Amino acid sequence: MQVSTITLCYRKIVDATSTKPWDQLVFEDSYQEFRMQAQLYNPDKKYRTFGELLQHSPGAEQLHFLVSAAVIGYLQQLHETIPDIVNNLGKHFLKFNRYRFEIINSDVLDKTRHQVAINFFSEPLVWHDSIGDYLLVSDNTETEGEVLTHLFKIQPYLSIYSLTN
Repeated sequence: MQVSTITLCYRKIVDATSTKPWDQLVFEDSYQEFRMQAQLYNPDKKYRTFGELLQHSPGAEQLHFLVSAAVIGYLQQLHETIPDIVNNLGKHFLKFNRYRFEIINSDVLDKTRHQVAINFFSEPLVWHDSIGDYLLVSDNTETEGEVLTHLFKIQPYLSIYSLTN
């Protein structure tokens, strides 16, 4: 049986409708940082939205990076564990080794339009099998003897990012 190694990507979207405390903190702090950093690209206050800034202000794509500074501390609180994804036993198991923060939408005058995404990229996993909507995986380091596995359901915003045979 051929063994494949996979990396997963989970795209966590945070906006005004987010209800979890961690999400709300990310929302509030990223919005405040956006409002502050947007001033660099909008000194005349001609534009309200992130889209307008991208279209009319050279260099505004740097806002993704500049605003990400506001959420680094919250990401550290996760202890390299991807939030929201649990195995069939209800345990968080998926470790991430990198992430990408992005602003989806925002408006300097309307906080309800602020929306960001954090794309978490998992550490490599051995993919043993697919069972319907479920994946059976194990940590990449386990190769001999008893192999401890995780069975979990593929859910919205979770996908296989890369595959190595």
